[in-house]
Amino acid sequence: MAAMSTPLTLPVLPLDDEVVLPGMVVPLDLSDTEVRAAVEAAQAAARIGDGGTGKPKVLLVPRIDGTYAGIGVLGTVEQVGRLSDGDPGALIRGRGRVRIGAGTTGPGAALWIEGVSVDETAPEPLPGSVAELVKEYKALATDWLKKRGAWQVVDRVQQIEDVSTLADNSGYSPFLSTAQKVELLETTDPVARLKLATEQLRHHLAEQDVAESIAKDVQEGVDKQQREFLLRRQLDAVRKELRELNGEGDEDESGDYRSRVEAADLPEKVREAALKEVDKLERASDQSPEGSWIRTWLDTVLELPWNERTDDTAEHDIRGAQAILDAEHAGLEDVKERITEYLAVRKRRADRGLGVVGGRRGGAVLALVGPPGVGKTSLGESVAHAMGRKFVRVALGGVRDEAEIRGHRRTYVGALPGRIVRAIKEAGSMNPVVLLDEIDKVGSDFRGDPAAALLEVLDPAQNHTFRDHYLEVELDLSDVVFLATANVLEAIPEALLDRMELVRLDGYTEDEKIVIARDHLLPRQLERAGLEPGEVTLEDEALRKLAGEYTREAGVRNLERAIARLLRKVAAEHELGDRELPFTLGAEHLRKLIGRPHHVPESAQDPAERRTAVPGVATGLAVTGAGGDVLYVEASLADPETGGSGLTLTGQLGDVMKESAQIALSFLRSRGAELELPVADLKDRGVHIHFPAGAVPKDGPSAGITMTTALASLLSGRLVRTDVAMTGEVSLTGRVLPIGGLKQKLLAAHRAGITTVVIPKRNEPDLDDVPAEILDKLTVHPVTDVRQVLDLALSPAEVPISAAA
Repeated sequence: MAAMSTPLTLPVLPLDDEVVLPGMVVPLDLSDTEVRAAVEAAQAAARIGDGGTGKPKVLLVPRIDGTYAGIGVLGTVEQVGRLSDGDPGALIRGRGRVRIGAGTTGPGAALWIEGVSVDETAPEPLPGSVAELVKEYKALATDWLKKRGAWQVVDRVQQIEDVSTLADNSGYSPFLSTAQKVELLETTDPVARLKLATEQLRHHLAEQDVAESIAKDVQEGVDKQQREFLLRRQLDAVRKELRELNGEGDEDESGDYRSRVEAADLPEKVREAALKEVDKLERASDQSPEGSWIRTWLDTVLELPWNERTDDTAEHDIRGAQAILDAEHAGLEDVKERITEYLAVRKRRADRGLGVVGGRRGGAVLALVGPPGVGKTSLGESVAHAMGRKFVRVALGGVRDEAEIRGHRRTYVGALPGRIVRAIKEAGSMNPVVLLDEIDKVGSDFRGDPAAALLEVLDPAQNHTFRDHYLEVELDLSDVVFLATANVLEAIPEALLDRMELVRLDGYTEDEKIVIARDHLLPRQLERAGLEPGEVTLEDEALRKLAGEYTREAGVRNLERAIARLLRKVAAEHELGDRELPFTLGAEHLRKLIGRPHHVPESAQDPAERRTAVPGVATGLAVTGAGGDVLYVEASLADPETGGSGLTLTGQLGDVMKESAQIALSFLRSRGAELELPVADLKDRGVHIHFPAGAVPKDGPSAGITMTTALASLLSGRLVRTDVAMTGEVSLTGRVLPIGGLKQKLLAAHRAGITTVVIPKRNEPDLDDVPAEILDKLTVHPVTDVRQVLDLALSPAEVPISAAA
């Protein structure tokens, strides 16, 4: 253990934020007043006490924030002279620790202190643990010194054997803070001091290893960036040389974009937005993700045909455009007439210089609504062909994301403009014909409602300033002809339907189907079957039978499939050697080639096998998603002995149709006596009304008179005429009210072999839309009252009423 000994009286030399340990030799600047006063006082004391032969002694005391430490170091002034910078200085060597006592007086202006020297003698010989500590400290110090390249100091440290001197040697360590050095100074036990010095050195080496690891990682990253930078510069230099060889301008990528934007024919606002993005691109670094976003956006903007428009050939030849429409599509007179009107008005506006009014051009928005297979989609291509415009089809079926229409924000990964902008880009002109296919199949979910986003696109008053979320600049869509197709009108949102002009395609007559099959379907299927045009010929009677008995539809899709099947059979037989070509295919060949017909009209069946061969069955007309169709209504009365009362309805009926059945029953109960019907049976017996086919949902009020007729037939025992079909809503007073879809219903009646149709009187104006050849083959009876319906539909009584019941 350390012990205190020799008392001393010494001048104080304060050290601000600095610590000197025994064994250290330090230069001190004598220009400092306190340092000079302490050195002069020590020199004066040496002259007085030793006759000038001893070295002046001072007490080196650390002073931290004005507070002196409790332990100081006895120092001897080795030399006084000039420092390397020319200022006066003194070289002082630390000799040993001194515990500071009370102040006293002495010569000179310095502060004198009475102190006691501290004995720091280590035990001899060194214990094993201390020897291991010495060895560890030397190893750590050597490691640190080697990293700094101080090889001469390594030898000096290795030669120190004294524990106290070895511990105090760490005072030279620059990484120790003043507080750590003071702690070493105030630790008087040599072994404890060496442990402290070892711990401090170990912590520093650990921190240094972490710092070196981080520095290495940073340096590797910097080296990679520098390498990439150099490679990019070399790449730019190679590109520059190639441009010079090819005679191109010397511009970098951003400069290339700037020149492309300035050279492009862009609207003024779009040009300003594009130049702003080029400025951002020039400021962005090569590694910035924003640079790739900007480049993609600029590429999209530059690829859009901002001022490109195709010349409408139809503006100069309206008759030629009409001829193209007639040649490519048979029938569909309404939509052809509407397109011809649009072209004629556009020509007159152009002739009078009214091409652009209020920033808007004369575009069109048409909604083509009709059953599948009537040619809605192909009509769009014909319209574009007739007008001499580009054609683009946009499929909307199943689209549920609003961003599909309006585009994504540019900050999203993989952002793209919406389908409308992509359609304009694909067309390469600002006035294409854009077909929005299956607009009634658009859905909505948590990502938004695409139909709502279409409101601006299809509004002629707004679409000249359409903004896509990706572009964020105005796009003029007012010169685009939009054709939207749909199967079900009710599925289109009302606000969207209000912005479009509705054109109905209700299906084809049998004669139109024959023309379409002969002029369009047959040549296409001959080519697909690998047959020459003259090798197989279909007679008109064969086509008529295919359309009437093998397929029953509003369009011609199944008819084309039937023709394709026939031609495949003929081609296969020819390859097998069973058929010689050319071959004329008549109606008599159909059954052998493709089997029996599937849709034989009721009028063609045996009278005993017809559905209306028993009382209580009436023929109605309905409209479905596939066009018009024939609907049969069956009614029966329950046996009074088996019980049962009230009204039973089957066949997947909607609420409106159920209400129509109740109205029909109520009318017969209240007015049956006037019609000479046994209405007493309706009071005690249950009434059952069924609508085949039971698996198909049905709804609507237009079956009201059909149900009334079926019940009246059941009660009276009079059969409903086989050749009569009817449609109309019935009221409680027996009035026949108007319905919708009359054209489709009459076409369906004609396909089913019906010859007489009963319709509401107030639907007479709708007969103008029905083709004349259909009206010539149908006897149409407009009625206002149920009594007229019964007189027309019911045949004279052939079965007694009791038997019918």
